[in-house]
Amino acid sequence: MSGETDGRTLDPNPDRIVSPCPWCYLPETPHATAAMDRTLTLLGIESSCDDTAAAVVRAPPDGFPVILSSEVLGQTGLHEAFGGVVPEIAARAHAERLDGVVEAALAQAGVGLRDLAAIAVTAGPGLIGGVLSGVMLARGLAAAQGLPLLAINHLAGHALTPRLTDAIDFPYLMLLVSGGHCQFLLVKGPDSFTRLGGTIDDAPGEAFDKTAKLLGLPQPGGPSVEAEALLGDPLRFRFPRPLLDREGCDMSFSGLKTALLRARDALVAEKGGITVQDRRDLCAGFQAAVAEVLAKKTARALAMTGTPPTALAVAGGVAANKAIRAMLETVSALAGVPFLAPPLRLCTDNAAMIAWAGIERLRAGVRPSTDFVARPRWPLDGTALAMLGSGKKGAKA
Repeated sequence: MSGETDGRTLDPNPDRIVSPCPWCYLPETPHATAAMDRTLTLLGIESSCDDTAAAVVRAPPDGFPVILSSEVLGQTGLHEAFGGVVPEIAARAHAERLDGVVEAALAQAGVGLRDLAAIAVTAGPGLIGGVLSGVMLARGLAAAQGLPLLAINHLAGHALTPRLTDAIDFPYLMLLVSGGHCQFLLVKGPDSFTRLGGTIDDAPGEAFDKTAKLLGLPQPGGPSVEAEALLGDPLRFRFPRPLLDREGCDMSFSGLKTALLRARDALVAEKGGITVQDRRDLCAGFQAAVAEVLAKKTARALAMTGTPPTALAVAGGVAANKAIRAMLETVSALAGVPFLAPPLRLCTDNAAMIAWAGIERLRAGVRPSTDFVARPRWPLDGTALAMLGSGKKGAKA
C-alpha cells in the first residue's frame, strides 16, 4: 500500500529511498543519518572497459555488507585477435549484454528493482562507448522505477573496495595498479582522495600486455607473463628501474617495454630467434623490474603519509601478480602497516565495488542526481596536477 500522508511518501519497501525527500521519509531528517539508520540495497553497473558487470550489495545499519550477487562477462575472446581491447567492439558488446547481466544479478540476489534503495553506475573514467552504455541503461531503469541514481568514479570503486571486504578505517594508503591506471591514493573518506604519485606514462598492466604481445604470448598479458616468469631467471636480463633515482612516488613503465624490445631484438639478431627459455627469462627480468619499482615507490608513499595509515591496500588486476604482491607485503611489514588485498574477483573490474561506492556516498550524505555525463577522464584528486596531460575534456589522470 502506498500513498502520501503529511508530506511524506509511503512505500511497500521500507528501505527504498523515495520522494519527496529522496533520502528519508521526514524532510527535516539529515540525509547521511537517514542512510546510516537503514539497510541499503543497491544495484551496481560497471562497463568502463571490457568487462560487462552488474551486482547487488546490501549493507545493514550495523554489521558487514553482503554481496548478494556479482555477475561479470569478460570480452577476452572478442579482442584476442587484435592484441588489445578495441573500443568499438567493447561498446557494442556492452550494449548487447548489459540487460542480461543486470537481470542475472537481480535474479541471483533474489531481489527486484522495487527492492532497491538506489542504483549506482560507473560514469567514468573509461572507454566512452562502454561508459555510455552503462549510464544509459542505469538512467532508464532509474526513471522507470523512480529510483535515485548515483554516478560513481570507477577509480573510487577500486579505492573503496577494502572497506567492503575488510571494513578498514580511514585513512589508508591505496595502490591502484591495473591495465589503465597506477596511482598512490591516500583515502580519507568516500569522496576524499589525495594522490601522492602515479605513472607518468604506461600503467603496469598496459606494460604487461605490451610485453606479452612482443613475445607472442596470449592476452591478457599479465597472467601470461607471470606464468612464463615463474620458469625464468630474473637475473639474466637486468632491465632499468625507471625514476628510482627521482624523489617522490611517480613511476614510469614505458621504458621497460622498450628495453625488453631491444633485448628481444638482440637475441633475434644473434641467434635468428628466441628460445622458450629466452622468453621465460625476458618475462622474469621484466616482472622483477616492475615489482622492484612498485615496492620502492610504495615505501616512499608510506613515508609521505606522515601519520601511519590504517593499512596499505592494493587493488586492480596487477594486484593478482604473486611476485608483486609478495614484495608489497614485505614493504608493508617493514613499515609496520597492515597489508590488504581484496580477493581477485574484487581486484579486477566488477560491479560490487560500484554498488558499495554508492552505499558509501549515500552514508556520507551525497545526494543522487541525474545531472551528470559520462566521462572518459575523471581524476579522483581534482586538486592534483595532471600527470598525463589534459585537453578539452579535462585531466587524463
